[in-house]
Amino acid sequence: MPLFTNHTIDSAPEGSKGFLEKAQKNLGFVPNLYGSLAESPIALEAYGAISDRFSKTSLSPTEQQVVLLVASVENGCEFCVAAHSVIAKKMVGVHEHIVAAIRNEDEIDDEKLESLAKFTREVVQQRGWVNGQPVENFLAAGYNRQQALEVILGVSLKTLSNYTNHMTETQTNAEFASESWTKSS
Repeated sequence: MPLFTNHTIDSAPEGSKGFLEKAQKNLGFVPNLYGSLAESPIALEAYGAISDRFSKTSLSPTEQQVVLLVASVENGCEFCVAAHSVIAKKMVGVHEHIVAAIRNEDEIDDEKLESLAKFTREVVQQRGWVNGQPVENFLAAGYNRQQALEVILGVSLKTLSNYTNHMTETQTNAEFASESWTKSS
């Protein structure tokens, strides 16, 4: 039995209720990640704030989803891979083959997006200790230093959600079940 509650609007601490109500209104459901984060209103608020800031980066919506999906795959987060697969394809319009390549840890057939995926993977795997050649390759692909830092912002967002999902054993919502995913060994 999980040690953490997947809160509903009714069971959530008072400081989390407004966030969950807004999610229900905007999405038609409360993602289980939010229900898990609701245990700590400040953590839920931080997730929302970082997510909002990441959505305003100079990375395109497709590039943002590449960062979020790659980080989630690298961290083995079943919930976030499923959720961002749905978001990427249905809300952002990322091509199915790009999402499939990331989920399967295959090469993306778009050179610039593949460079972004490699850089993101390197940031996660090396815990941010990327400099020299990885950064030079990222810049040579047409990205800039600002965007290198924005990748770190996206990885930070996914670290918060991925680690929360691991610890709280967050179950994938039915709304994301069509994109269920399990980390291959």
